[in-house]
Order: sequence, then structure tokens, then C-alpha cells
Amino acid sequence: MVKLSVIISYYKALENLKLILEALQNQSSKEFEAIISEDDNNQETIDFLNTNREQYNFSILHVNQEKDDGFRKTMMLNKSIRASTSETLVFIDGDCIPHKHFVKAYVTHIQEGVMLKGRRVMLGEKITTKITTQKTLKPLQTLSILLSDSDKKKEGIYLKNKSLVMTMKDKGLLGCNWGIQKKHLIEINGFDEDYVRAAVGEDTDIEWRLKRMGIGSKSMKNKAIVYHLHHERGYSTEGVDMNRALLKEKMDKDLYKCLNGLEKRS
Repeated sequence: MVKLSVIISYYKALENLKLILEALQNQSSKEFEAIISEDDNNQETIDFLNTNREQYNFSILHVNQEKDDGFRKTMMLNKSIRASTSETLVFIDGDCIPHKHFVKAYVTHIQEGVMLKGRRVMLGEKITTKITTQKTLKPLQTLSILLSDSDKKKEGIYLKNKSLVMTMKDKGLLGCNWGIQKKHLIEINGFDEDYVRAAVGEDTDIEWRLKRMGIGSKSMKNKAIVYHLHHERGYSTEGVDMNRALLKEKMDKDLYKCLNGLEKRS
């Protein structure tokens, strides 16, 4: 059995996915599988994987929708949890490229009763264009990033055992870079599939439910790094407000074991 499952939330961005798979091919630790969690049913993706899956040095599982039916990311994440063969799960988004020691960092630091929370470098438009047009990971070097038009550059400085700031407040979970033992997600019934809007919400929801169950947290800043490709915001202010209202409702009812998750409960 592999030590870790990397679950990639993916939607209509095959060229970005190719960059992510290349970065996974270059990982310093090979003890993982990749699960492409596609909130779509895209023949182009299926054809690419059928043709190229064997060229990678890690196992690739592909779970997708029967049809593209709006934002159903949490539904796909639950399907991916069921499909995973590892007891440790790490989540990234389809616009985030992992650092070469990304898998190694999570394999090294995962522990029972703790969620691991990584951060991201917000790549600028210019360096993103260079990466995507030239289809290369070469610009993802520390010096290149520090000299680029990116934000949160310090998040990209890899430190094996320490972070740049030794005493940090507990920052919120980012759905694009975090990990946990699978059993803890099963204990809270997985992701809440009531979140059907592309906005802030589903990652905040999963974090408060895990904390409510007694799960602690540990920062993976400067250890587990991802590089977020620049793009326009894909959600509305209205969607954010609606998701926050939904979150408040669930917190008020103390629904830390969600009703509409891995199992459907009345």
C-alpha cells in the first residue's frame, strides 16, 4: 500500500494538470498515488490519461462526474476519499503545482489526531504566463520566484525542519494544500456536499468540524509548498456570503458530523 494519496481537485484545465503531474513525477518521495478528482466528465482528460498514464512513475486514479452539473467539488472529494488506497490523504487544487519535496514533507510529518496545513505562493501573471506558454517548471526556482511578480514569496522558501517564523498563530486551512489521516475524515462523515457554490466555504467547514471533534493542527509552512498559478477569481461575492451563511447555520446546529457527506443521513 502507498503511504499517501494526493487528491487533485480538477476542472477544465488540462494544461495545468499536465504541469502538476510533471511536478509529481519529480517528487523526492515516490510512495504515493495521485487521484484526479474531476468535477466534470471531460473526454479530453480521459483520452490524455488513457494515452499517457503509463509514462508516470506513480499510480493515477481518475474519478469524475457522470455529467458537468455545476460546482460539485465536495461530492468529488468524497468519491476520491472512497477511491483512495492510502490511510493518509493530501489535498491540492488543479491550479497548484507542488514543490519537489511536497510528498516527502507530508509523509514525514503526518500524525494521528492532527491536520497538517500548508501554504501557497501566489504566482504573478508574468511568471504564470511563462510557465504555461513554455510548458515548463523551470521558473519555479526560489531565486526566480523572489525576483518575479508573485505574492507570498516567502512561502516558497523550502526549509526541511523549520519555518521562517518560529512562533506563528494558527492560520486557517487552505483547501489547496493540507493533509490528514483518512480515518479522521470518515469520523466526521467527509466533506459536506451541501456546499454547491464556488466560493469560500468548504475548506473552512471541514476545518471547524475537525477541530470540533478534537483534531489539532500543525503548520507545514516552508515544508509543504505549492505554487498557485495566477488566474481571475472564479467566484462571486454573493456566493461567499451565501456559503458563510450556510456555514453559520451548520455551526449553530453543531453539525460537525455532516448529514450530506460520505454517508447520507437524515
